[in-house]
Amino acid sequence: MMFWYGSGWGWWQGVLSVLFMLAFWGLVTWGIYALARSSRGPARRGGTYDALAILDERLARGEIDQVQYRATRDLIRTGGATGPTAPTGGAW
Repeated sequence: MMFWYGSGWGWWQGVLSVLFMLAFWGLVTWGIYALARSSRGPARRGGTYDALAILDERLARGEIDQVQYRATRDLIRTGGATGPTAPTGGAW
């Protein structure tokens, strides 16, 4: 198409169209990635998997019983410390 001032687009219009096309496809790609990330895996809290949510799922699926659930839940809540007999690391 002929414009009033010349025979076509200026160089800056070509660069601008390429930048807009890259931004458009970048947003599309990011949107697909964000949808895929949000629809998978167990509940997350603070960037890490929530151990209690995983434990709840295992109980619901019947992988563990009530006794195991309560014992493991207590370990998670206390940070794994069971008192003065807890190992402090190193070899057994």
